[in-house]
Amino acid sequence: MASFRFQAIIEVDEDGLYVADVPALQGCHTQGRTFEEAIDNVREAIAMCVREMLEDGREIESHYPEVVGIKMLEIAV
Repeated sequence: MASFRFQAIIEVDEDGLYVADVPALQGCHTQGRTFEEAIDNVREAIAMCVREMLEDGREIESHYPEVVGIKMLEIAV
């Protein structure tokens, strides 16, 4: 069994849902009502995308620059 690492970006949308996107896997995204649910759902989505890519014989490129932090900044000018 192969092991892969992917970066998931999770944001809260206007309805309060947690939306998870995996930039290294085109079209791999999901959502959840809580952060934890979004994490569980994106793990399942990643596994599904990777299985499909392996079945199709496509190369899986999991290398993606790691985001070490994002901070909302307010600037008064």
